[in-house]
Amino acid sequence: MPDMLSLFRQAQLMKEKMARFQKEMENQEFEGSAGGSAVNVIVNGKHEIQSITLSPKLIASGDTEKIETLVKTAINNAGREVNQKVKEEVNRMTGGLGIPGLL
Repeated sequence: MPDMLSLFRQAQLMKEKMARFQKEMENQEFEGSAGGSAVNVIVNGKHEIQSITLSPKLIASGDTEKIETLVKTAINNAGREVNQKVKEEVNRMTGGLGIPGLL
């Protein structure tokens, strides 16, 4: 039978590591782009948009529907970058255990 005190300590250490990681993620930036970099979006680790850059050529096109689609795609791509980083870090911290509820 596993030592309950040891399991508790391991759980506490993992909780502390996760808290540090969450704090680090707040300050990291992730980029998503679309349309061959016609739209670039920067988000932080909390999925908050930091900046959106549209190419002058895209703006000059006046194609509102295309611009909206590319902005949405770039935002989603940036969000996927954040999610991938979180997934990789959780897998690293847990040794790939796939603990339900962590992702």
